[in-house]
Amino acid sequence: MHYQNILFDLDGTLTDPREGITRSVQHALAKLGIDEPDLQALEHFIGPPLLQCFMHSYGFDEARAWQAVGHYRERFAEVGLYENRVFEGVTALLELLQAQRRTLYIATSKPRVFAMEIARHFDFARHFTLIYGSELDGTRTDKVELIGHLLEQEGLDTASTLMIGDRKNDLIGARRNGLDAAAVGYGFGSVEELQAEAPTYHFQTLAELHRAFAARGAP
Repeated sequence: MHYQNILFDLDGTLTDPREGITRSVQHALAKLGIDEPDLQALEHFIGPPLLQCFMHSYGFDEARAWQAVGHYRERFAEVGLYENRVFEGVTALLELLQAQRRTLYIATSKPRVFAMEIARHFDFARHFTLIYGSELDGTRTDKVELIGHLLEQEGLDTASTLMIGDRKNDLIGARRNGLDAAAVGYGFGSVEELQAEAPTYHFQTLAELHRAFAARGAP
């Protein structure tokens, strides 16, 4: 793994946000008169941009989808972002990459203000040079746009930069910007979803991802 710069997705790659996201979606739907008791049925909201997910999943027009996003954020900002946990092994991986003098970034469709608070609260912000996310108005929720913005702002060489993520959005965003991508199977994307995007690497577990970096040493 020769890459100097490593871009990490957040939800499903560094942390398991299942409870906070699904309960906040459930809250938003209830505010709009939709009862969804099955939290597992809402796990597809983890990863993709929220606005589009509300529109596609419930047939909302854009105005109603923004209402749903607003209700979601009411709960998520106060409670949901703390209903989260760092995957076991993430801290050790980040420490290894830092010891190898790689440069680490977060690239998430989640609003940057929430991503920064999650990284601060769960004490992994210190491993990252910068955290890139979307804006609350929806700007840069698309992973292609977000990764392109990050590369431009940081002046990164695409040949020495790797994107790591658990959903097709991460892999598409990487490919469209000329990056290699590593899919991880411990998050929320199915094997079929990830393999359909032909990632450069596919690691089923965090342990496999860790071993791949440890075996190759520093870039």
